[in-house]
Amino acid sequence: MWFLMQRKWEADATAAFARRLGKSALELSMTDENPSCPDIWELANGDVAVIGRDLTESYIRRLPSGVSIGHDERLVVIPGKMLRSAKGDIADEESSA
Repeated sequence: MWFLMQRKWEADATAAFARRLGKSALELSMTDENPSCPDIWELANGDVAVIGRDLTESYIRRLPSGVSIGHDERLVVIPGKMLRSAKGDIADEESSA
């Protein structure tokens, strides 16, 4: 029997896109003029959305100890260059609003 356990954090599917973190794949010369590519976005509630290649099946059997992927989660991979370009947009601490 399936039951849902209460989680300490749950994604809010209604949160709007607020701003891109870092540079777009086009700005990083990682795609052409018709991009279907990785991206990193801060959502209006402060959470972060990552668009990348779904490699869950490739990694599921070789996760490090203590790492798990829930039935409703996916492991996505983005270029390191893209994450590094976002470093300046990411605060060191959570701001108190």
